[in-house]
Amino acid sequence: MKIGFIGLGAMGGYMAINLAKNNLLQIVFNRTTSKTKLLKKEFACSVSNSPLELAKQCEVIIISVSRDVDVLEIINEIKPGIKANSIVIDTSTVSSETAKKAASILSQVNSNFLDCPVSGGVEGAKNATLAMMVGGAEEVLDKVRPILNSIAKNIVYIGPNGTGQATKAVNQIMAAGINQAVTEALAFGEAMGLPMDKVIEIVSTGAAGNWFLDHRGKTMLSGEFEPGFKMSLHHKDLSICQSMASTLKKNAFPLIEMTLIDYQQLMDEGHGNEDISALFRLKRKNLN
Repeated sequence: MKIGFIGLGAMGGYMAINLAKNNLLQIVFNRTTSKTKLLKKEFACSVSNSPLELAKQCEVIIISVSRDVDVLEIINEIKPGIKANSIVIDTSTVSSETAKKAASILSQVNSNFLDCPVSGGVEGAKNATLAMMVGGAEEVLDKVRPILNSIAKNIVYIGPNGTGQATKAVNQIMAAGINQAVTEALAFGEAMGLPMDKVIEIVSTGAAGNWFLDHRGKTMLSGEFEPGFKMSLHHKDLSICQSMASTLKKNAFPLIEMTLIDYQQLMDEGHGNEDISALFRLKRKNLN
């Protein structure tokens, strides 16, 4: 199977490199052509001029873009030229409805769609340790699982199209809660005049220990907020969660609302491209 990759951003770029390292990537497309140079030079990947041109040459197409509109734009662009029985794998974070719509569009030309959002941030993409939650036909996943093993450490089949994205929404809400808890707790500890290196050391070994504290605790205390996971992207993801939650009981998700408000304030202050741990700026500011 010839494999193509569309979207070489912070996450997609590393995923594409890991595929290329395993001799599993033949062709790439990115709107900013400068990002294709490394793959073309070091791994001899072909560079396509458009998603449509890429689709005409591939049986497996992996997508990594930022927004729902981008995913649907690509799906509609590749539809006229995609081969029958091809498999499109979307690793972006979009709504479950967008995933269902993409699957429906591709079914019209006898092609398959898997919504395969990932979690683990830039570090996970770089180290091929991502968690991947998959929606679609399980037999289709089985065909491409050896390919996906090159970019994700944990791949779990969830259910039909849309369930992968719904699971990612669960992940993003939980990440918001962890971010709120860790940043607020560390701001509290700092305000108490505690030796924060020692606080992180001991708390990390107890019931409150978590990945975010281990990987972001010391950097946020020193004012370093290199992404990671950009705040503006998490804001976008939580807006998707908010939209999905609108079909459920109203006012049942205060954590989503609070985090969106906090992120918007920080984005308005120019911090949207920083890691989500920059929420610590606001928690620290509120105690001064």
